[in-house]
Amino acid sequence: MTTETNTNADPNPEPQPEPEPNTDPVTDPAPVPNADPNPAPVPNADPNPVPVPVAEVAQPVEPVPPVPPVKKDRRLLRATLRWVAAVAVFGVVGTGTAYGITRLDRTDVPGLATHSDGRWTYPVLVKPPLPSGSPGPNDDSRNLAGAHYADLRKLVLPAPEGATADASLKGTDGWLPTKGFLAEFASADDRKELGQTLLDSGLRHITARGWTTPDGTHTRIYLLQFDTAAVAEAILNGKLMSQAAPAYALRDGDQFELDGKFPDPARIEHVLLAPYTELKPYGARQARQAYLASGDTVGVIIQSRKGVMPAVPFEQTVTLQSELLD
Repeated sequence: MTTETNTNADPNPEPQPEPEPNTDPVTDPAPVPNADPNPAPVPNADPNPVPVPVAEVAQPVEPVPPVPPVKKDRRLLRATLRWVAAVAVFGVVGTGTAYGITRLDRTDVPGLATHSDGRWTYPVLVKPPLPSGSPGPNDDSRNLAGAHYADLRKLVLPAPEGATADASLKGTDGWLPTKGFLAEFASADDRKELGQTLLDSGLRHITARGWTTPDGTHTRIYLLQFDTAAVAEAILNGKLMSQAAPAYALRDGDQFELDGKFPDPARIEHVLLAPYTELKPYGARQARQAYLASGDTVGVIIQSRKGVMPAVPFEQTVTLQSELLD
């Protein structure tokens, strides 16, 4: 018998590497189309297959639900909002109260009693009654002349509590001679010129009041009444003021400039106002002065004090006098 030998066979065949075990997780295979429902048994299949550990079986990945936002304590939130609202309300009320105190009512209004910021305590301020049927000075429809029909002597701001009255400004029956007002100005030439201007402009009356407070502040207030509001405004703008500065030098001061820090809420709507403060160096005393006009009346307010003249009592005095004239 002849034995056939394959001459093409490799006499020293290289060993083939064993296939690496499949380490991929076991997953269900996709169904095969037209697969035999009764497949033939696999030859040499292990009758006792080793079960795959559950941990090694891939589990379907479920979507992670979003983490709900942390709920804030609504009670705390409401309490916080209540506090914020309360602070806002108190701020508005405080502002309104300060403005109400600064602005007098037309009837009975108590004086300002706060001392912490330098304000003075004034008595209850009452406007004198108008004659029956008479309009106020700023009633444009019925009072074209802007006349003050109330007694002008009762429209001068009274002295604050604790002040000493200046007897030199009482005048005769409450009316001050013109020279008593002119004495506030330093130059004899200025006094002569201003006196002639007042005479030519038809000055009717001057009433005044002055006082000295315990801190040494000397206050003088003069009210000059003319025939019409037009004349009063002309005296204010053309005679007492010149290029945003006082036209005449005071005996208590030298160089003045407009007070740019005078607060707007302290200004009264129908009252023309020009407040001034003395420039440094102002010597042993500093002075402040204000010129105002309401209707047929011009007001002149002068305050001076040894050292520095505080702004607060000056602003308070100007505002309250302006309210009485409004």
